[in-house]
Amino acid sequence: MYINDVKLSPLLVAQASESYQSGTTLNRWVQVLVDCPGASTELEKGEKLYTYCLPAKLEVKPGDILSVPFGFQQVGGVAIRFLPKPPADLALEEIREVEDVIQKDFIGDSYFTLLERVSEYYYTQLIQVIRMALPPGLLGRSQHRIRLKRENIPNGAIEFLGSTAARQILKILQSQVDGDYSFKFLKRQVQGFDYGKKQLLKRNWAETYVELLRHSQPQTKPVVTLVADGSYIDLNKRQREILKVLRDCGGELWLNEFLQICKTTTPTLKGLEQKGCIVIEEREVLRREQGPALAKDQPKSLNAAQASALATIQTLDGFAEVLLHGVTGSGKTEVYLQAIAPLLKVGKSALVLVPEIGLTPQLTDRFRARFGNKVSVYHSALSDGERYDTWRQMLTGEPQVVIGTRSAVFAPLPNLGLIILDEEHDSSFKQDSPIPTYHARTVAQWRAELENCPLVLGSATPSLESWVSVGTSPPSPLFASREGGQERTSPPSPLSASREGGQERNLNSSLLNQKGGGRSYYLSLPERINSRPLPPVEIVDMRQELQQGNRSIFSRSLQEALQQLQERKQQGILFIHRRGHSTFVSCRSCGYVLECPYCDVSLAYHHTEEKAPELLRCHYCNYGRSHPKFCPDCSSPYLKFFGSGTQRVTQELARQFPELRLIRFDSDTTRNKGSHRTLLTQFANGEADLLVGTQMLTKGLDLPQVTLVGVVAADGLLNLSDYRASERAFQTLTQVAGRAGRGDDPGRVIVQTYTTEHQVIAAVRSHDYHSFSQAELEQRQALNYPPYGRLILLRLSSLDPIQVQNTAQIIATTLSTEEEFEILGPAPASILRVANRYRWQILIKFAPDALPQLPDWEEVRSLCPSSVSLTIDVDPLNIM
Repeated sequence: MYINDVKLSPLLVAQASESYQSGTTLNRWVQVLVDCPGASTELEKGEKLYTYCLPAKLEVKPGDILSVPFGFQQVGGVAIRFLPKPPADLALEEIREVEDVIQKDFIGDSYFTLLERVSEYYYTQLIQVIRMALPPGLLGRSQHRIRLKRENIPNGAIEFLGSTAARQILKILQSQVDGDYSFKFLKRQVQGFDYGKKQLLKRNWAETYVELLRHSQPQTKPVVTLVADGSYIDLNKRQREILKVLRDCGGELWLNEFLQICKTTTPTLKGLEQKGCIVIEEREVLRREQGPALAKDQPKSLNAAQASALATIQTLDGFAEVLLHGVTGSGKTEVYLQAIAPLLKVGKSALVLVPEIGLTPQLTDRFRARFGNKVSVYHSALSDGERYDTWRQMLTGEPQVVIGTRSAVFAPLPNLGLIILDEEHDSSFKQDSPIPTYHARTVAQWRAELENCPLVLGSATPSLESWVSVGTSPPSPLFASREGGQERTSPPSPLSASREGGQERNLNSSLLNQKGGGRSYYLSLPERINSRPLPPVEIVDMRQELQQGNRSIFSRSLQEALQQLQERKQQGILFIHRRGHSTFVSCRSCGYVLECPYCDVSLAYHHTEEKAPELLRCHYCNYGRSHPKFCPDCSSPYLKFFGSGTQRVTQELARQFPELRLIRFDSDTTRNKGSHRTLLTQFANGEADLLVGTQMLTKGLDLPQVTLVGVVAADGLLNLSDYRASERAFQTLTQVAGRAGRGDDPGRVIVQTYTTEHQVIAAVRSHDYHSFSQAELEQRQALNYPPYGRLILLRLSSLDPIQVQNTAQIIATTLSTEEEFEILGPAPASILRVANRYRWQILIKFAPDALPQLPDWEEVRSLCPSSVSLTIDVDPLNIM
């Protein structure tokens, strides 16, 4: 999996220009990589190719997305190569025909190389990587489903079933309005699904069916076009009036709009069409995210640091990695904008990646104000149709800017001139599930290398991987130098010597194969725009608050600041790391804690709205139930809420500061499409005094009117059982503190904590990234953790707790015979059970200075019974 030189398949590159043409006898057969298991011809690592015949009038090229029959299903697939004749061991009557071409010219040579590299590095089948890179529904398969026949089910039906599996299936089906689920989903939820299904079918309480393959299609609408004015045609008065309206409207209108304007009917227009005056035809309507109308924005003047950074980026020719380290509010976005502008003029495109969907409205508005309709948005909150049309627009090769979340790293832009990862430190760039478990930063590095363009990583709190990757060590404040055109604020550390003129870094460059022959640059933006100061950070010891009689969740200092905020008509942000009302609900009589029946976690209390039913919800599987009036264990009525979430904070604010106008900004309030933009617009327009939210508030939001930031409980970010906990806590607290004082008025930050002595709190107080990174890197190096060591996490899960534990033990015992890497575990996951599946994990740790002989993953997978799922997470960020 880890290799120095990735061997790239020539399958698409060698024959990309070939196509099957109607009337020819050559290339009648095509081999297809299908989205289905099976065996025919080996490709790589178990990937299979299947041979199909091409219909006489269908034109196909390698790289096209196809729809093909497979068994009793229709599945998606990718045309790989042509064959001059069918395989000798395959009878002609067994070869089936390609159904249709779903998308032409999708996969080019360098793009295919990227997908192969992702498949190889993250140990995922190529077809799964291709499926992930495509918009939803474009590459799919028909599926077997089961649905209830409610009219045949008697009251108390579950009591008639002797099979536990049948009762579970019936319960799941009855919990949904349609009573309809796929076999695939139910097999993961119910042990013994096949037997239970037979019991329901035998009683005629359910039926099975095959849902055929459906994929996204272009959306069209009828349009009316004027082709003749009718002056030489025999027309009545009404018809001439209709033509005059169409002519006055520019000669073209959508049919529905035209019918309303003219107050006429479709048959009347058909009569004009028959006389040759108009044409009614279907025309595609692009489904794209529509932002508000924006005034044209002009480039801003840059300060010396911005101008220096921009000049360095614009002089880069070919692949290079740039770490743009700028404090919060230092103007990184303006550098991005001015770096992109000249690329669009020469016909190239730019890709801008952000960690959260919530960031895209504000960032998109800035980019659209500068570049107009050349800006597209691509993320999971778009409808399937919007993603499909935006994706197809990328394939045209027109110069454009695509802004998106991590999946947009696969945006099929043919002429890519620059890739930018904003807030590159954010863990949202790493995908934990489903496979492949890729990191967008890693894939962006590969893509920039393949496209031979620069990669810019921007952050106020860079990840330690990027910090070390560009050869930067914690600097002395008095030291600044420029070496060989590479700007640094410190000399390089011996452990992370930079690559100059093609010389490889010591830190695992050959192992990762990420840098190629590119160079690394460190660019610093040490000051805010207009020399605004960073906000002072006040640390409040909540232990002293409690000793002095303050039992409120707000310290006296924060209460005073909120009161001043209200008096001065200013705005502020309150950060709390949890959503919901309370972390858990416990009985004060017996101590019983209400837990999720499907996960080993407590249920969080959610208060949806005034007078609404009290709801308890699981934050892992989304199970919900009403809040009981009595303890389920001892029947006591004394149930108490513990911990604080965003809902409880807003309730306390409403009680103590009734005149403060509040907006809650978390995943509960931003579920609906467009809600991120709506809430942020309301706040920016002064419709609220305080924004109360979770992690989404920390990710690059630019709100110049905010003068106060309060962190209600910093301790929830500290002391987690994860070696990255300190790094994440420092990044989160520094980022949220950076939301204050970005405008003309000075800012103020108040952080409440019970552990004022923690090194993270001390570093946040002084905005000192350098001292924090130095101390943290020393600990990482001593323990051989990234960026000085490498990790692979094996995640196992099953409905059977004994079987998954035994399987984990067998795999760990097998791996322990190797001496080139260290095995940690097996151990139960920090939350053993999620969605009724029991989870165990094994951590493989090894040093990066020598390439280890890694396990044969096919052999490891063979140790797993069919009931146990195994995920291989390469370079995991979350090991909890």
